[in-house]
Amino acid sequence: MAVTLISGFNPGPYTGAGNNTYLINGSEPTLIDAGIGHSKHLAAVREALAGKVLTRVLVTHGHPDHAAGASHLAGTWPDLRFAKMPWSDVDNQFGVPWVALADGDQISVGDGYVRVIHTPGHSPDHVCFFDEETRTLFCGDLLIKGGSVVIPASRGGSLTAYLRSLDLIRTLDPTRVLPAHGPEIDDLPSVIEQYVEHRQHREIEILNVLGDDPVGIEAIVVQVYSSLSGILQRMARENVLAHLAKLRDEGRVREDDGLWSSNL
Repeated sequence: MAVTLISGFNPGPYTGAGNNTYLINGSEPTLIDAGIGHSKHLAAVREALAGKVLTRVLVTHGHPDHAAGASHLAGTWPDLRFAKMPWSDVDNQFGVPWVALADGDQISVGDGYVRVIHTPGHSPDHVCFFDEETRTLFCGDLLIKGGSVVIPASRGGSLTAYLRSLDLIRTLDPTRVLPAHGPEIDDLPSVIEQYVEHRQHREIEILNVLGDDPVGIEAIVVQVYSSLSGILQRMARENVLAHLAKLRDEGRVREDDGLWSSNL
């Protein structure tokens, strides 16, 4: 499988150095993730195609930094087909028709195939794409080497589902993991273990804040993420909400009129 990394040219507080998109060249040139439509991204895709026509775009999930470039790509390659797992909350925002993906689908890309692996948690529609022949996994926002993944609980994120998705990917045992942000992951078991330990540590911190007296979400965020401010604190708030939802589902905390307290 011939894979070319193409930057999305969109650095920022949510995206770090920017998105990674991946061109799989061959008889059916396919792009993994659509970027945001930056002119430099479109030019880089065109250059990497070396005269071929882009035929398909597979999108890992419907967050704008992964899907908003779809209409710009369609403007350059009018016969381009776009595919993602359905998410009714966002699919109509990107100006293209979508072919619906389902867990387990085999999709032809380049000169081979990838299998769709539904990995919800970061978003309800999140999928990875797995080339079983080369054991290459395009993991989207499931993992970021050297960082952590935000679980946006107010936008369909689920920490419970996310941890299950990590377990699922572990069983695939890929030899190459290509994320949508950051460098290639060459030590998957170690990275997953770090993620699980990080979430367990954060859970303990949140439980330590809670007691018999109900506490609002903002007070929890300030105590657990005391060093953050601005947009980073808003991201932290989503993570705290995701932890609280998991703990509530497990019967370990309770909520009443937006205030949280421990059941332990």
